[in-house]
Amino acid sequence: MDTEFRMDRRRFLVVSGGAITATALAIGGLSGCRRDADEEDKEGNAVAQLITPLGPKGADELGMILAHEHIFVDLRTWDQPGYAEAETADVIDLMAPEIAKAQEAGVTAIVECSAVGVGRRVDILKAVSEATDFPLVAPTGIYREPWVPDWAHAASEEELREWMTGELEGQIEETGVQAGWIKLSAGDAGITETETKILRAAAGAGAATNAVIGSHTIRGRVVRDQLDILEEAGYTPDRFIWIHTQAEPDFELHLEMARRGAWVEYDGIGSGGDRTYVDRIVRLLDAGLGDQVLLSHDRGWYDPAQPGGGTPRPFTYISEEFVPELTAAGVDEATIHKLTHDNPFRAFSR
Repeated sequence: MDTEFRMDRRRFLVVSGGAITATALAIGGLSGCRRDADEEDKEGNAVAQLITPLGPKGADELGMILAHEHIFVDLRTWDQPGYAEAETADVIDLMAPEIAKAQEAGVTAIVECSAVGVGRRVDILKAVSEATDFPLVAPTGIYREPWVPDWAHAASEEELREWMTGELEGQIEETGVQAGWIKLSAGDAGITETETKILRAAAGAGAATNAVIGSHTIRGRVVRDQLDILEEAGYTPDRFIWIHTQAEPDFELHLEMARRGAWVEYDGIGSGGDRTYVDRIVRLLDAGLGDQVLLSHDRGWYDPAQPGGGTPRPFTYISEEFVPELTAAGVDEATIHKLTHDNPFRAFSR
């Protein structure tokens, strides 16, 4: 049985078995990484923080944040031999230089997007973060079918909600790392029954913790269905991120979802089509929707299916190449700061 499936299933059984709640178990061994729920400003208002393995980070501690990248990912299904297996030291050796390059380019934090089903290894994520002294944001949540593990198929919506809430309020497995957000996905042909169950569970966990939900969803019409489901479950679209928005060719759907309040995330920057990205961003800005735009590369990563983990792609393209293109298109410095600094912090902090 693979590492991710074994650890997540054990964690889930603890939550659903009733002997001890995930939250209680997690808080007991969190090693100082848990967000202080009593953190307030001088006026007594709760201060939003980005939850990382290095502890919570305030906006004044951070600069540019990349909203969708990977340190470690395995796109094989969880039942394949060797799935999500790697030596931690090997991952550090491969990815630490990429993080150093990102830091030199002005990146101060990265949101890790490998959920359950695509090789989530939060123990490795924590080790990389500590070795580089660099904040990473770990997700709870489950990827789409056919990557959904058997235990998640069998679980009830309530059990999945309790599991996610436990990771958001306490820790993921026994790593001492608190989840910062919820990562999901939905199929291109439409959201399945199991994916709907997971989404509704995420809505409950997100509402309880103010955690943002991000979904790898290619088709805008499927996002429309997801937002309908979330609203019916009592969640709000302005805490939902449409991951991979750029894959939907109909720009009117980008506008529609943003007008409903959702974040639109252009996260393939650096893989070609810069002119299209710039055009879409400018059109969203002109429509008064710039407060809901996120930018990233969807790069990295260590892949245990590849010899030596493969060849990572750098996290520096936006800083070095794309920001100058936005400037050349007439996007002012304050707006670029909003897109690269303020927006990702607002989206992922809580």
